[in-house]
Amino acid sequence: MISLLIFGMLAAAGVALLSFSVRAQGVMAGKLDDTSALNRLASMLQADLAQASLRQTRNDRGDPLPAFTGERGSGATPMIRLVRGGWSNLDGARRAGLQKVEYRLDGDTLIRIAYPMLDGAAPYPPTAMLVKVRQVGLRYRVNGAWSDHWEGSPQSPLPQALEMRLVRDDGTEFRELFLVGTGYGERKGG
Repeated sequence: MISLLIFGMLAAAGVALLSFSVRAQGVMAGKLDDTSALNRLASMLQADLAQASLRQTRNDRGDPLPAFTGERGSGATPMIRLVRGGWSNLDGARRAGLQKVEYRLDGDTLIRIAYPMLDGAAPYPPTAMLVKVRQVGLRYRVNGAWSDHWEGSPQSPLPQALEMRLVRDDGTEFRELFLVGTGYGERKGG
């Protein structure tokens, strides 16, 4: 009888330990997936911004768009719209090596929208880069000054850097800095 009681207590402890281990593994997998999504977003932004090009585009109505536009962050309009170089043509399609991309906050999801053609084309389906985003704040740097909005000018068509402040649903805040158009000519000032 005593041995059955001891065996029952050991079995109950084993089940509790196994249950805790399974729950911990699930939580850890979720955290790792979230960390991977943050890293993918940072890598994609770094690649897009570093290869920013001075090529203007046109929307579907034929209106000219600047080579790079940037808003403060959260909202229905694109936070960032730019043309980037380095678009690999693996399938040999008839298109440019440049690509127009946009970043938007759609509800609580930060999405990236790419276009198959630079001028007037409908976009590819959006790619969800990061979920559970409460707010995104962007600032643009040129010649030592920061601005919440960017449209460029003939003297400074691209900002020198972009700062992204991202607040998640749980209140965690991330801050990243990116160089913009690192290969587009000589810069003056800092």
